[in-house]
Amino acid sequence: MIYLHQLDPVALALGPLQIHWYGVMYLLAFAACWFLGRLRIRAGRLPGVDEAGYGDLLFYCMLGVVLGGRIGYILFYDLSAYIAHPLDVLKIWQGGMSFHGGLLGVLVAAWWWSRRQGLHFFDVADFIAPLVPPGLGFGRIGNFINGELWGKFTHAGWGVIFPTAPEFIGWTPARLQAAYAAGALDQYARHPSPLYEATLEGLVMFVVLWVYSRKPRPRYRIAALFALMYGCFRFLVEFVRVPDAQLGYLAFGWLTMGQVLELPVIAFGLYCLWRSFGAPTLRPQPLAADAR
Repeated sequence: MIYLHQLDPVALALGPLQIHWYGVMYLLAFAACWFLGRLRIRAGRLPGVDEAGYGDLLFYCMLGVVLGGRIGYILFYDLSAYIAHPLDVLKIWQGGMSFHGGLLGVLVAAWWWSRRQGLHFFDVADFIAPLVPPGLGFGRIGNFINGELWGKFTHAGWGVIFPTAPEFIGWTPARLQAAYAAGALDQYARHPSPLYEATLEGLVMFVVLWVYSRKPRPRYRIAALFALMYGCFRFLVEFVRVPDAQLGYLAFGWLTMGQVLELPVIAFGLYCLWRSFGAPTLRPQPLAADAR
C-alpha cells in the first residue's frame, strides 16, 4: 500500500525547546554501542581493556562520529552553502551528516586511543566493527522520519509519498491529504531508500558481523567484512536513491557522490582481507567477575 509520509521530525516540544527524532536516534545509537561493547569487553574480545577503558574509547569515537560526520558532509556534499551560511554547521538536527566523514572520525579516534593504550589499531578496529551497524540503522530511521534522502519513483506497492520532495513545493497538508485519499498521488510514490539502508546497513550487517565475530578471527578480517558489506550495500542502494540536489549525478547519468566515496571503502575492505591471510588471531580473555 502506498504510504503518505506524515511523520513529525520533532519528538517532543517543550515551549521553545524541541527534541528532534534525529537526535533521539543518535542517543539510541550510542546507547546500543555502549551496551553491545560492554558485552564484548566482558567476553574478552579486546584483551587488556576493561569497561572503564572501553568507556574512554566510546567517548572518543562519539566525538569522531559527530565532528567527522558533520565536517565530512560539509566538505563532500555542500561546502558552498555552509560558506554562505556558516551558522548552519550547528544545525545537526536537520540532518547533513556524512557516514564517510563519521567513519574517518572514528578511525582517527580509535587510532589515537589505540596508540595511547599500546594496542594494535586493527585489533581495535575489529572490536568496533560489529558495534557500528545498529547506529547506522538508527541514523537511517532518523533520515526517514525527517523525510529526506528519498529514492526514485517506483510502482512498488511499498512506495512512499514524501511531501518534502520537489514535486510538492507549495502544497498545503490539506491538499496533500485530499489528493492522497483520492489516489491521485500514487504516481509520485518513491523508494523509501533510508529504510532499505536501515535494513541492509543496520540489521543485516549487525547480524552477520555479530555472529561472525563470536569466534576468534584473524586480525583485519572483521574490519574487512564490515567495509566490504557496507561498501557494496551502499553502492547498490544508490541506484534507487535520488542524488543530492546540489551535486546531481557526477558521471554516466547514474554515478553519485555516495558511490564514488564507496570505492575507497571497498578498496580498504579488500586490503584488510588481503592482510588477514596469515595474520595472527587474537584470543579472547574474559574479564574476571570482580573486574566488571
